[in-house]
Amino acid sequence: MYLSIAFIWTLFSTMAQPLTPERLYNGLDRPVNVRVTAPVASELILLKADGSIIAGPVPVESDRIDLSKEIAQIWELKRAAYLQLMINGQPSGTPLVLEPMRSRMVPQTTNQLRPDGKTPYRRIDAWEDELEVESEEPPTGEQGDQLENNPRPNQVDNTDNHLVTGKLMNGLRIYPEQDVKLNTSEGEILFQLRPDAAPNTAWNFRQLVDGGFYRLIPFHRIVPLTRDGHGFVIQAGDPTGTGEGGPGYWLPIEPSTLPHDFGVISMARADHPDSAGSQIFICLSRQGTGRLDGQYASFGEAIEGGHVIMAISEARLEDPTAGRPETPPMILDAVLVDAPARQPGVVRKPTSKPTKND
Repeated sequence: MYLSIAFIWTLFSTMAQPLTPERLYNGLDRPVNVRVTAPVASELILLKADGSIIAGPVPVESDRIDLSKEIAQIWELKRAAYLQLMINGQPSGTPLVLEPMRSRMVPQTTNQLRPDGKTPYRRIDAWEDELEVESEEPPTGEQGDQLENNPRPNQVDNTDNHLVTGKLMNGLRIYPEQDVKLNTSEGEILFQLRPDAAPNTAWNFRQLVDGGFYRLIPFHRIVPLTRDGHGFVIQAGDPTGTGEGGPGYWLPIEPSTLPHDFGVISMARADHPDSAGSQIFICLSRQGTGRLDGQYASFGEAIEGGHVIMAISEARLEDPTAGRPETPPMILDAVLVDAPARQPGVVRKPTSKPTKND
């Protein structure tokens, strides 16, 4: 029986990763070798997160390609891009994330008062390259539940600042793109990570998931509505379930470009901008969480599982003021799964908030 090359490749690609970086970290202006397992008539393209083409197609002429020679644009990347294999003009296999390692953007803060007129907090007003600012003292204290469910005065729009990235290019971190599946007591939620929006934050979460951190972790805080009646957040990631726990380290904040909308996952933190670690929150509405843009590092979005998110948000609360549930919904475990091939010109659509009729 005759089998086409395309059919044979489809079978083979389900068993093997067609693109494999020779190393995770690749220094500036050095060879960037990628192993390619593919049949004839294959090409490589470099894509932005929105599906637009940065470079390519580049013909695959051997099983080992030096991207630094074939795609010079890799050294000009400001944000993460995606290397996709094309077979006979069609995307095939999991893409590689090419993440530029640039100097850090440091938050510039001012001291403000919360609506009670007494409680101080730090508001992020701008971002500056670490090469141009003096380093701050390291944060102190414990990670806690600092997300407020009431509007804050004088909130700033950091949209323009989001377009800024560090000037110093150090090299590339290259790895297969993977999604995160949260298996919860209410069902599964599938998240697409967004290293193009917050690379180090997405990488931190990925590493925690891969290491088994999110196993039998409660949703310790649920705030279904803001004072204005808009959906707010569900929060988890603390092994102690108290709201004070974390992974034992502090994570520098990033100026994420991903808006806080329904299903977006972001890092919870204490008042200091760099006090995040493992606690995460999932947004319940744009109206309720849009003001968190520029103040918290969002790093992924739910592709599937909108009903599960809402089911968790509807848990009965023992203490509505603190958001403490009577019986906390649980993250049973979290796993990495290979992301699908990226189609040029196509953006993966995040899940939408289910309606009462769904």
